[in-house]
Amino acid sequence: MERLKKLITNQKVNGYIIPKNDEYFNEYIHESKDRLKFISNFSGSAGFAVILKNKNYLFVDGRYTIQAEKQAGKKFKIITIPKKLPKDVLKFKKKIILGFDPKLQTQKQLNYLFKIKNVDLKPINFNLIDSLWLKKPREKLKKFFFLSDKISGMNSKKKVFKLRKFLIKNKCDYLFVSAPENVAWILNIRGHDSSFSPTTNARLFIDKEGRLDLFANPKKLSSITNILSKKAFLHKESKLDEFASKISNKIIWLDSQSCSIYYKNILEKKNKIIEKIDPTYFFKAIKNTTEIKNTKKSHLIDGVALTKFILWLKKNFKKRKITEISAQNKLESFRKKNVSYKYPSFSTISGSGPNSAIIHYKASVKTNRFLKSGELYLVDSGGQYLFGTTDVTRTISLDNKSKFAKNVFTRVLKGHIAVSNSKINKNTTGNQIDKNARKFLKEVNLDYPHGTGHGVGYFSNVHEGPHSISKNSKIPLKNGMILSNEPGFYKENYFGIRIENLIYINRNKFEELTIAPIEKDLINKEILSSDELKWLNNYHKKVKKKLSKYITQGEKRDFNNACLPIK
Repeated sequence: MERLKKLITNQKVNGYIIPKNDEYFNEYIHESKDRLKFISNFSGSAGFAVILKNKNYLFVDGRYTIQAEKQAGKKFKIITIPKKLPKDVLKFKKKIILGFDPKLQTQKQLNYLFKIKNVDLKPINFNLIDSLWLKKPREKLKKFFFLSDKISGMNSKKKVFKLRKFLIKNKCDYLFVSAPENVAWILNIRGHDSSFSPTTNARLFIDKEGRLDLFANPKKLSSITNILSKKAFLHKESKLDEFASKISNKIIWLDSQSCSIYYKNILEKKNKIIEKIDPTYFFKAIKNTTEIKNTKKSHLIDGVALTKFILWLKKNFKKRKITEISAQNKLESFRKKNVSYKYPSFSTISGSGPNSAIIHYKASVKTNRFLKSGELYLVDSGGQYLFGTTDVTRTISLDNKSKFAKNVFTRVLKGHIAVSNSKINKNTTGNQIDKNARKFLKEVNLDYPHGTGHGVGYFSNVHEGPHSISKNSKIPLKNGMILSNEPGFYKENYFGIRIENLIYINRNKFEELTIAPIEKDLINKEILSSDELKWLNNYHKKVKKKLSKYITQGEKRDFNNACLPIK
């Protein structure tokens, strides 16, 4: 830290901003790009630090507050956003200058977070952390691959045609596609450049005539060059600056979420810039019939694995010494039994007792606990399959007898059901549905510090925009969109509760994708209405019908009990 502060002084700035993201703005980044963890020890997937000469701040959202305190609280003042933003904390009588790496920031990010009185921002064209971090982990090079039309449901020619129409309609000459997930979707390619997502670290220019210029590491393209070269002009990643600087007198659409200030500045010198959300996000968010059909297949496979795990855990937690880590490994082993499973879609959250209250908890050797009778166990996990992405949370009773926990669980379930039963019209947005999810907790002055749901990709990012179910989401919800439904409650140092299914919008109604029993041992049926009981019983009827043929004789009794209707 002292060496960093010397560098800050040498650059004639008063502080330095360190974001979590890499230069491609991936959510899950390779450890060699995790500059925030290197400097702070904070391992969550979102956040940023501001290092000043005499004080260090770490800003995280409500999912990570407890985790950040434990991992970085000794050296950093932890601030929870959006309750407090940098403007609420960084108040100075005299003008100060904060340095930043322009390749790691978007204009939208900086405007939202750092438009502060008496704070000026200075781009520094080399990364201060990289100059200190001499022994970085090495990143293995892995090749891109194609998805067939049978898996993607739409060839890349049709996708490019949609984007060309958009450019012509908006009188633009180019679309600069800077988000790896969007490049992957347009070209029907996938890769291994993100820890839990098959995205491709590449950038793409599309012009209104349909010309494609792709910029990526040629070694990653080597196995698909012959096919890809028929669709696009292929360039080395390092040639992007030169290519962009030669474009002149054009109107270029940039993605406000993933185009860095560095590339914006290059393109803005000779061209007119429109900086808004990349239209690809909206096209990608509405899944085609093949994607929905295949997603259902992946959820069936995933539901079998999760249900077998739940049955095993409930049967064995008293007999065996099961830890948070051994439990998540056991769940992984059930998923691996199907050849279609590739790897987790995010870092599994496997928390018992007080650890379950840490919203994005990750069990480690230091924090690993034995599962104990009388506690709650929360497992939030998902899988990447060649034909879908899953994400599901179940809270499991380890013979918990707490009336408070049961009442809270039931209220969380009521919110979950309210989301599922929501009707969608052309004006429905996520913030409207978010209110329904929180209603029953708020009746007893409780709430949760995260959104109710996020969009989900198709063999892509488990967190996908632009749609969500959250307090600030104003994006209209449309048929074909996949979202999570995950209200919860967290009592620090005691327990955490979350119930999560993936759902998709079909004929203006939500339809369940996730197939796994919901914990009945934590339900106070007196709090449920007759309609809510009907929903729960119908859901378990569906689970039983879909999964029965995969259940062994030894599992059958417990499985049938898990799916029995509550009367």
